[in-house]
Parts: sequence; structure tokens; C-alpha cells
Amino acid sequence: MKSSRRLLSLGFLSLAALASTLAAAPLKIAYSDWPGWVAWEVAVQKGWFKDAGLDVEFLWFEYAPSMDAFTAGKADAVMVTNGDSLVTGANGAKNTVIMLTDYSNGNDMIVAKPGIKSLKDLKGKKIGIEVGLVEHLMLLNALKKNGLTEADVTLVNTPTNQTPQVFASGQVDAIAAWQPNSGQAMKAVAGSTTVYSSADEPGLIYDVIAVTPQSLAQHRADWVKFVALWDKVLAYINDPATKPDALKIMAARTGSTPADYAAFIGGTHFLSLADGAKVIAAKGPGFNSLTGSSAVANEFNVKNAVYKQSQDVSAYIDFKLTGEAIKAAKK
Repeated sequence: MKSSRRLLSLGFLSLAALASTLAAAPLKIAYSDWPGWVAWEVAVQKGWFKDAGLDVEFLWFEYAPSMDAFTAGKADAVMVTNGDSLVTGANGAKNTVIMLTDYSNGNDMIVAKPGIKSLKDLKGKKIGIEVGLVEHLMLLNALKKNGLTEADVTLVNTPTNQTPQVFASGQVDAIAAWQPNSGQAMKAVAGSTTVYSSADEPGLIYDVIAVTPQSLAQHRADWVKFVALWDKVLAYINDPATKPDALKIMAARTGSTPADYAAFIGGTHFLSLADGAKVIAAKGPGFNSLTGSSAVANEFNVKNAVYKQSQDVSAYIDFKLTGEAIKAAKK
């Protein structure tokens, strides 16, 4: 009996030790080169997470590999577009959007070679694009608004980070990519122009932080603290006195220059927590609503066989956490 009790006691101690280890593990966030996500580097470098009592680890990837890492269980959260949170979830990595960082306001571009002056001029032309990702959705939206369909162009499946090289090689007439890739493509081909961008459809592409349901349930208070720091980050970026330092920090993370990153920020419409909360709370169709925008992305994903089963977009959104973070930030 004593032996059994000892084994049970040791078992409980082992479980307690495991629980303690799990509790002590940092929140791991997979992110990539997008201004709304690189902005968090300010909080990292300034030690604001530690000041808030948070242990976080940011994991740097190219965009698609960041989703792969999240799907493989290597991260508690991933920074993606709202449409790609659905893609990740439909492919087995369920997630919940806890906040919006921004919406693309020009950084996602369709760049065409010299001689092509409008979107309509792309009829019959080749476009380098990563099929199934958000630029594909933007292209279809652009074609529709200009009286064209996907059948009017030829898509050349190209990883987004390779679009500048493919464009420069002359293999395609245009590319669709986000910054910094779109900017690099324009520099690579003199005289190239932007014939359509995300600024033509605000809210088509929201950028979000998506967390595993398990991590959110176990560490909700920590995620609230995390999100509550966002307005502090934005204030540092927007304040003329601290903006140069913020740009220096963001540029260093990406291997860019502060001047280049200032331009990238110009194509990103950052959302304060209050503005993000309004978009999350909005109901019905339309791009001023997260559910409305995500419904458009869901339709695109199913139609283009990105995944087979239509997703319940509302099930991907935590409608309360951003509001909780706003209250926490005021304390």
C-alpha cells in the first residue's frame, strides 16, 4: 500500500511539474514581413512585454512558412490575413482571431510592365501570382470591377517572394504581390506601374492575429495583456518624436532601410484597438465588417479549391477579447 501511495505521489508530482513547465513556456508567435506585424518588434525591443509580465517568443518566417509552422504546432499564434486564417483552419489548424492590426491600403499591388497602363490592358497577358493566396483574391476582385474574368488572363503560379525576379526576367507581363516584394518588382523593371492595389478596395484584406483555441483558453489573460499593448506600439510609430526610432527598429528586423519602411507604412492602414473593435463588432456583408470581408474570402477559397468545406467565419472570431484589452489598457 505504501509503495502504491508513493507511486501515486510521484505521479502527481510529475504531473504538477509538467503543468508548471507548460505554464512557464513562452507564448510563441509566428510572423513575417508585413508592416502591421513587424510593428510588434517595437514592443520586443523596448521590453514592453516583459514590463507587462509576459513571456513571448516571436518566430520569424516567410509568410507561407509561418502558416506551416502554426499548422505544425510550433507556434501558439500566427499573423495572417483574415482569409488565410480560414485556410489554416480548414486545413486542420483551428484558430481564433483575437485582434486586427490593420488593413492593406496600397501595399498589395498588381504591377505591370511598361506599356500596360490599366487593369483592362492585362487582357490576354500573363500574371505572376501565388495562386490561392490573398493576392489571387485581390486580382479576381480587380478583374470583376473592370469587366474581366480570370479566363481573360493567364496565371503563372509564382511564390510571392520570387515575383520580383520572375517579373524582371520577362516571363510575365505583370505580377501581384505585397510589400516589400511589390516595391522590389517595380524597382527591377524601369517604367513599370501599379494598375491596381488594395487601396482600391479597403477592407478586402484585413491583417490579424490568430491563436490556437487551446492557448487562448489556457492563457486568455496573457493574450488580453498582449493585445492591450497594441495602442502603445501605434503611438510610438505615429509620434513624430519617436517615429524615426520605430522605423529604424522595423527596418532592422526586415533588412530594409528606414526610408523604405516609411513607404511601406504609407500603404498600411493601422487600426487602433477601438477601430479594430468596431470592425469586429460590425455585422452583415461588406468590407467594413470582419465577418463580411471573411465571407468574401471564404467564397473565394471554396470556389478556387483552396479548401473544400465552406467555413463558418463567425466561429473564427473572438468578438470580446479586443474589448477586454481596451479595458485592460486603461487600468
